[in-house]
Amino acid sequence: MNDRSPILLWFRRDLRLSDHAALSAACQTGRPVIPVFILDPVAQSLGAAAKFRLGLGLGHFAQTLQGKDSRLILRRGKALTKLQEVIAQTGARAVWWTRLYDPETIRRDSDVKTVLKGQGIDARSFGGHLMFEPWNVETRTGGYYKVYTPMWNAVKARDVDTPLAPPGRIPTPQDWPRSDRLADWALDRAMNRGAAVLRNHARVGEEAALDRLDGFMGDGVDCYVGRRNLPSEDGTSGLSEHLSLGELSPNRCWYAALRAADEGKSGAETFRKELVWREYAYHLMHHTPHILTDNWKPGWDRFPWCTDPEDGRALAWKQGRTGIAFVDAAMREMYVTGRMHNRGRMIAASYLTKHLMCHWKIGMDWFADCLTDWDSASNAMGWQWSAGSGPDATPYFRVFNPVTQLDKFDPDRRYVRRWIAEGQETPPASALDYFSAIPRNWKMKPDAPYPEPVVTASDGRQAALSAYEHRDF
Repeated sequence: MNDRSPILLWFRRDLRLSDHAALSAACQTGRPVIPVFILDPVAQSLGAAAKFRLGLGLGHFAQTLQGKDSRLILRRGKALTKLQEVIAQTGARAVWWTRLYDPETIRRDSDVKTVLKGQGIDARSFGGHLMFEPWNVETRTGGYYKVYTPMWNAVKARDVDTPLAPPGRIPTPQDWPRSDRLADWALDRAMNRGAAVLRNHARVGEEAALDRLDGFMGDGVDCYVGRRNLPSEDGTSGLSEHLSLGELSPNRCWYAALRAADEGKSGAETFRKELVWREYAYHLMHHTPHILTDNWKPGWDRFPWCTDPEDGRALAWKQGRTGIAFVDAAMREMYVTGRMHNRGRMIAASYLTKHLMCHWKIGMDWFADCLTDWDSASNAMGWQWSAGSGPDATPYFRVFNPVTQLDKFDPDRRYVRRWIAEGQETPPASALDYFSAIPRNWKMKPDAPYPEPVVTASDGRQAALSAYEHRDF
């Protein structure tokens, strides 16, 4: 092998320079490094908001690389074909990347690795998207963890790799291959007019992610336990959009939390538990990939959910017009910002699957289309947890009451007023933005009467429990 041959760094959901094992290893060789991103069918399949956020992340990351006298080479098409094209044009003898864990990506990457190795190319994957590889976390008797708490207890004291510093320089090739123009990809097209609204709420790039992490560990984590369930408060880290695209590594978050714990900040362990909850979702997706498509507990295949995404109940839920204030506020927050408070996610998911008796896949698919922090593992596990069909799930008989939940977590209705315009004489801009983002054919107006509940809290609970009692799980 020519020691001066370039290394192709195939970026996917790892748009950062620091704590990037593949990038660090490539730079340490002294060989030219050519960063590449490929808009292949896997990336093309992203929902509207996630693809929009990917476009913002790629644009920012390209600028970051330019600041290092490097470039991000963009290509569109089948990953293997495009990698082979760049290899032929540059003389590269290595393609390195950061591992991902969903079944579609695993199939693609395995194919790429097999073919390239057969052609004498050093095809290699590195860790970095997770702290613990799923195959390295096992129960005492072998096998994977089906329940979260034992997994937390098993890994909480494990060593996590120390975050790597960004490379001082990225060696560059003498000649750069051609690149597509990011604008030509139009990754915001599916957002239509909602893109302008959503853009106001995105904080993009590694620097923003690190600033957010530092700010949260400085001021927020000490109050995290008490404030994280209050949707009107800025009580969470806000790091999900960065972790989704790898603008920040979980290892860096873990070490920041350990430092906060050493400083006596009370919410640090709870934050670490949330990081392991994310790992648990990936652990399950790796070992039981059917969690993405089917009921994790097969007994739920017989449950009489409505499976029509165009059903009137499902449509009212998607549009934030259920007449249940907590649910509607959460759904509108997502449509305006691309994110939803975690308490809102639980209430919205419970209402759809239990009160409205609609299949969790309807909700999972809608979230995949609307979330800028979309994550395949967390989205699927969260929905199955809420519906009762998944691992470590909320018990089937637990039906969140969205009215009493609102009284408990938004007693002064600040969250509701922030996102629901109907009934307010002078609604805030946040509530009005919803009507600037939604499709015109929804024909919703801020001065229209607020709807009556599609299903009341009490009626929905009674119907759900009745359905559960007559099913054999």
